[in-house]
Amino acid sequence: MPGANSGAKMTATPVTRVLGVSALAATALMAVLGLIVSPPDVIQGEAVRMLYVHVPSIWIAYGSFALTSISSVLFLRRSRRRADQGRHYDRLAGSAAEVGVVFTAITLITGMLWGKVTWGTYWQWDARLTTTVLLFVTYLGYLALRRLPAEPTVRSRRAAVMALISFVNVPIVHYSVDWWRTLHQKASLSVGRRPEITGEMYWTLLYSTLAVTILATWLIIHRYRVIRLEELRDEEGLEALIASRLNKDVGGH
Repeated sequence: MPGANSGAKMTATPVTRVLGVSALAATALMAVLGLIVSPPDVIQGEAVRMLYVHVPSIWIAYGSFALTSISSVLFLRRSRRRADQGRHYDRLAGSAAEVGVVFTAITLITGMLWGKVTWGTYWQWDARLTTTVLLFVTYLGYLALRRLPAEPTVRSRRAAVMALISFVNVPIVHYSVDWWRTLHQKASLSVGRRPEITGEMYWTLLYSTLAVTILATWLIIHRYRVIRLEELRDEEGLEALIASRLNKDVGGH
């Protein structure tokens, strides 16, 4: 069957296996650097180690949502002319958004734990926290829209438009600490600005960002494969249903 042949092509390749092992090794080294090698902060003490998960997570979320937006634009441009390429970009958009939502959740959880130590409370309706929650909820809505029953192309177009609208909040989240008075500290890493940390903490944070990027890349590839397999399953189910209906019609005559 066509579906079976296509499914065979969706199995893991040596490259993705190497990427998965690399992600595991990089994450293990990140834990060693963050928990043992990097020193405690003068003010925050051991709590500063949350930095090595919190900051990379939000950067991965930003990057994932940017990939979702770019893929959505390409889907809208290609879907009318080349349906196969359009579906590829749609799957990529969905995969990146799922990973982005996961890392946004990690950002919120680690931020709350960090806030308990530094602010004395898990939550404040701070500009950075509030906009991040809005970002999380918005992309949850995007993922929900992708699951609504509808003709696949129509559903994908609606999702692509929502992805572009949702991305507007990404720069708002990032620059909220600059635009408004907030409890949240300035960004530890920001393009065009001198880093807020130095020494071993700085290099550990850079490495942690690299390690989490490798992990996120593997997750996006994995989710892309799963989405494609789900499509093949649905296509095979539809073909079986049509064949069953045709057999009934023939038997009735």
